[in-house]
Amino acid sequence: MRIVLRVRKNGVLILPKKLREASDISEDSEVIVEARENTLIIKPLKPPMIVDVNPELAEKLLSEENMVEKRKYNELPK
Repeated sequence: MRIVLRVRKNGVLILPKKLREASDISEDSEVIVEARENTLIIKPLKPPMIVDVNPELAEKLLSEENMVEKRKYNELPK
């Protein structure tokens, strides 16, 4: 999709609804703007996914991994 836009006072650029929808950009979204060889690239900034982890399960898994690594270490030739 190509659309001609006008840069307004103080450098304000208004993205039409069709462009925002096509790019998954909504009100209050943050975007990354990159300048390359006389070209502006505007991409939506997607925050990393936040995962809720059970701390007890994480501790158990880390403990098991630690035991496996200790066994491997003890089996090394000395």
